[in-house]
Amino acid sequence: MSEAGGTESVPCPLGCTAGDVLVLTAHDRLHGLAGEWRVVRCAGCGLMRTNPRPRREAIAAYYPRDYQPFLDSRVDSGLGSSVLGPGVEVRRPQDPLPKTQDRRLRYDPLNRAVPDLPPGRLLEIGCGSGSFLHTMACRGWQVCGLEPSADAAAAAREAGYEVIVGQLEDVTDLAGPYDLIAGWMVVEHVHEPVAALARLRRAAAENGWLAISVPDAGSWELAAFGDAWYALQMPTHLFHYTRATLRLVLARAGWRLTRVMWQRDAKNLFHSLCYRCADRGWEAGAAWLADAAVGKRIPRVRAALGQVLGRLRASGRMTAWARAA
Repeated sequence: MSEAGGTESVPCPLGCTAGDVLVLTAHDRLHGLAGEWRVVRCAGCGLMRTNPRPRREAIAAYYPRDYQPFLDSRVDSGLGSSVLGPGVEVRRPQDPLPKTQDRRLRYDPLNRAVPDLPPGRLLEIGCGSGSFLHTMACRGWQVCGLEPSADAAAAAREAGYEVIVGQLEDVTDLAGPYDLIAGWMVVEHVHEPVAALARLRRAAAENGWLAISVPDAGSWELAAFGDAWYALQMPTHLFHYTRATLRLVLARAGWRLTRVMWQRDAKNLFHSLCYRCADRGWEAGAAWLADAAVGKRIPRVRAALGQVLGRLRASGRMTAWARAA
């Protein structure tokens, strides 16, 4: 049902009719844009969603040009510093990565881990400005990206990569089959996740793989921080998955969940604490925590805490592998 102001109310995408339970009400903390948004939980299957939510034609307003994933995924910054470390030269796609650098990719704390496959054809959904495409191209993969932002897609194209511009629900030809489809913190942004994941299933090769990451709404962090949970990110996060509900959505779309890992990253925790300090007017504490969240302070403590949270399945960030069913 469409509503005023570019929003709409939608039912559970799994077809449940049991009704919804209000979880919380929140606002946009990432960019400070106006509006108040509700998260509801389906009383039937437990899947949480933002409802009402921005319509597809209105959602772009909540992704400004300085949206951090667009900046972090540029080939010169995403691969050169975020993944490989400062001072590492960005390599051309035809140049194989040295073993020491390839090892860093395999143990990337962001946990953009993929199944151990021989190089084949890769599609990355929500590829941003192209750093992961570059990473995989350097490892011998034939890569293609899909990105809704024309600006971010242009940056990836400037780096030499093929990118389809558009939303997953709108693209009619994904030019498969792909041996691996990846999407890092993307599926929670998709308006129609079952239909979108089913489309990816049709684009996958026989026995093809899907590797995705999403915030873990079953984490203690959501219960502890509520509307100040960093990974809530209203209203661009349209769905809020737990391990169980992610499995349900994947299965409905034709994927079999095979493995879930929790990312070794404390980013959620530091940012959430920063929000709580800001709410209480503790500006100095909020600024210190914001720096710690991005590694400008106590980087070793942050890294060690991330390892602990990941091992305890408590980081609030999941990486999942699924196979075409």
